[in-house]
Amino acid sequence: MAAPVTKDQELDLRVDSLAYGGNGVARLNGFVVFVRRGLPGDTVRARVTKVKRNHAEALAVDILERGPNRVDAPCAHYPSCGGCRFQDLAYEVQLESKAAQVADALGRIGGIADAPLEEIVPAEQVFHYRNKLEYSFTATPAGATLGFHRAGRWDEVLDIERCWLTTDLGNAIRNSVRDWAREERLPAYDQADHTGYLRHLVVREGRNTGQALVQLVTAAGERFERAHFVDVLRRFPAVRAIHWSVNETPAEVTNLPTTVLWGEEAIEEELCGLRFRVRPNAFLQTNTRMAERVYELALEYAALTGKDTVYDLFCGIGTIGLVMARDALTVWGVEVSEESVACALENADLNEISNAAFFAGEVAQSLAELSDRAGSPDVVVVDPPRAGLSGKSVRRIGRLEPDRIVYVSCNPTTLAANVKELVGEWGYRLERARPLDMFPHTPHVETVALLTRI
Repeated sequence: MAAPVTKDQELDLRVDSLAYGGNGVARLNGFVVFVRRGLPGDTVRARVTKVKRNHAEALAVDILERGPNRVDAPCAHYPSCGGCRFQDLAYEVQLESKAAQVADALGRIGGIADAPLEEIVPAEQVFHYRNKLEYSFTATPAGATLGFHRAGRWDEVLDIERCWLTTDLGNAIRNSVRDWAREERLPAYDQADHTGYLRHLVVREGRNTGQALVQLVTAAGERFERAHFVDVLRRFPAVRAIHWSVNETPAEVTNLPTTVLWGEEAIEEELCGLRFRVRPNAFLQTNTRMAERVYELALEYAALTGKDTVYDLFCGIGTIGLVMARDALTVWGVEVSEESVACALENADLNEISNAAFFAGEVAQSLAELSDRAGSPDVVVVDPPRAGLSGKSVRRIGRLEPDRIVYVSCNPTTLAANVKELVGEWGYRLERARPLDMFPHTPHVETVALLTRI
């Protein structure tokens, strides 16, 4: 049966709910249309952008009737900026939608009809919660400026005056660097023709320590006066580290080797009573307070007795493993990023923790060697990227037969797929799961799950 809509057709639709990823869900005689910028309860006029056999995608071009949960967004750049999707959706509805998406994924993909899902943990700060932001330079008639990609566009950067996800300090640092770039008449890099110089700015904050790290990314060549750039940033007492990276490739990346222009190689953050050193390329959850809630929940689910061997897989800078080390016999961390592992080792020393060790390597390939060295784990903690655990990782964890697996997930669909395999093939039961809202006004939801061996 052919789809009842065609590309570029305009439709009047009522949005019923939100799909995973943030698009509204509407139906036309039973045929599903995913509507970008449509919120639950809205009646919208939408232009069809893509048609597939089982569904279509559309963009809301006019709000014919506001739904009861639509609110006014405080940010002047919304919705043009691609950084937020739901500033105009009441926060309690955002939470309900995220919890429902986790439940739906565990049921539909994971095959767990009545998942043991606990109440979602709301964010402690709905705005100004991020400890790290990456900005892109772009050209304007007034000179170079800094901002984020326009929603749905890779080739257009929106000039940002005030971002509601960062702090006043983060906004002030960004705007000072913008003013410096204009004063020095340094051109922004053009991604289309690969000309220009200034590419990105990264600002990281230790929210519990009051320390900040700034990383400037440019094209090849040193076309600025280091001392003056440093002076601009040293006006902010919080800035403890100023780094410079060179990107000679077309790729828009910031995960690059750095040169320290002034200050320290790393800043410090405090989480769950421990101090952590954070270098420019090290992974740390970008919502500090909610990261603490995730770690506290992971520790609760692990139910450590003081006699446990813990594997901390995808360990980053060692945050979860070091929090658990106080209640474990030994902790063994694995992480592919050598820079993050270096931070984890430093962090163990910084906190005088002697029963934790960290190694650089790809998780699936490292488990056999790790088990030979450390023995079988009682508890395995995994905090994988959005793609979840690979099939090889699941199999190798399953063969180790840990009593408990604590799964920290940033993607409910891949969590559900991994849970299905662990339950169906390796003798585990999903004991508990709890979503947390790490990123208000975005579609993303974090989940901590506990699987126990039957």
